[in-house]
Amino acid sequence: MPQLRKDPIIGRWVIIATERAKRPKDFKIIDSSPPEKECPFCFGKEDRTPPEVYSIKDNEGKWKVRVVPSIKPFLAGNHGLWKKGKGPYDLMNGLGKHEVVVECPQHIGNMADLEVENIRDVFFTYEERIKEIEKDENIKYVLVFKNYSWDAGGGRVKHARSQIIATPVNLKRVKEELEGAKFYFDYHERCVFCDMIRQELSQKERLVLDEDGFVAVVPFAPRFPFEVWVLPKEHSPDFYATPYDSLYPLANVVKKVLMRIKNLLNDPPYNYVIHTAPFRRPHRGYWSTIEEDFHWHIEIIPRLTKVAGFEWGTGFYICPSLPEEAAKFLRET
Repeated sequence: MPQLRKDPIIGRWVIIATERAKRPKDFKIIDSSPPEKECPFCFGKEDRTPPEVYSIKDNEGKWKVRVVPSIKPFLAGNHGLWKKGKGPYDLMNGLGKHEVVVECPQHIGNMADLEVENIRDVFFTYEERIKEIEKDENIKYVLVFKNYSWDAGGGRVKHARSQIIATPVNLKRVKEELEGAKFYFDYHERCVFCDMIRQELSQKERLVLDEDGFVAVVPFAPRFPFEVWVLPKEHSPDFYATPYDSLYPLANVVKKVLMRIKNLLNDPPYNYVIHTAPFRRPHRGYWSTIEEDFHWHIEIIPRLTKVAGFEWGTGFYICPSLPEEAAKFLRET
């Protein structure tokens, strides 16, 4: 029988289609990507991208991680924010930032294939860029995300990279988590994410990894098969406040999860997003418990199924994989 499961953070219901349950080998990964373009991100081709805004270099002065502005930014400019209304409609200018983080100088596509030290440098780069962007008072939120492979929006160049987009508004997905976390905290006086971590560590059914201060779990109500969340066990609302010494353990856990997804599911396309708390800009309605009620995390989403009409029309997701079975497969891979 199918199951309905409720997400404990935002209250979204998910259908676990047990009668359609699939094992890892049942997901057919077909590479539909077009022929690869010449890569502008490899070492020695720096003149083919906009000038870098940040980089980490080795002892010989060669870059290891590099950040450049996007050549086709979704948001751009820092000439002041304007807002206006047209009847019931609101408008504002597309102020913000859109940057590309080139994760390595070699032509490697999947972050799973990078060394742990390299992934740590990527995470440190995210932190440094978020701290710099925070200085712009018009920016409310910074989203870090990765699109790996063509079917996940990765484009025609197979070079490991991720993106940073800074916006003048809070994002809907993040706002849902913020509001759900605050509602839970107002009632329980505890962080819902911390409670989830304690439950998963106790129950262990959906636990994938528990190492060096970080856990990787398959959510109780996953939207997608083999969806994995990585969270710090110590409560923290801000990803960019993670101490440098903790970035290597984080990188190690993320690499292991990505490698298990790669090996178990035949190197599928995937996305990941980092959900961190918004910048604290005091305003009307600002709540003072955000440091206590929100908990940053990374959501890793293999692209194994398609979102179709039922999902768009209802807001329900249909997941053809029991999260407990998905976690077991990932633990044993």
